[in-house]
Amino acid sequence: MLSVCFSFAAAIHGYLAFYMPTNRAVGWLRSPRGLKWAIPVALVATPNYLFAMSVCVVIVERGGPGYLNVLVMLFAWNAMKFAVIGGLSIPFRLRQVLRRGRSAG
Repeated sequence: MLSVCFSFAAAIHGYLAFYMPTNRAVGWLRSPRGLKWAIPVALVATPNYLFAMSVCVVIVERGGPGYLNVLVMLFAWNAMKFAVIGGLSIPFRLRQVLRRGRSAG
């Protein structure tokens, strides 16, 4: 039973990692070519997702449809993903530069 749960979780993870646009963007930002773009993308994407989240919260509080709460959670999660990748890109980029310096020297 446990192996079935692991297999199911792995299948869901594979689906979400491949088909969800923000997961693909974060995956690209973690690549060696995308690290230099991680901070600018995080500085643009995080406030935009937070703004979209606040708009949905205001709509729900003023009597809008309750299913917008799902979008609030999604926008909050995506904002956190981009904020974290923006913060982690500095040590990743530093590690990349140090490795490149060692191999050249």
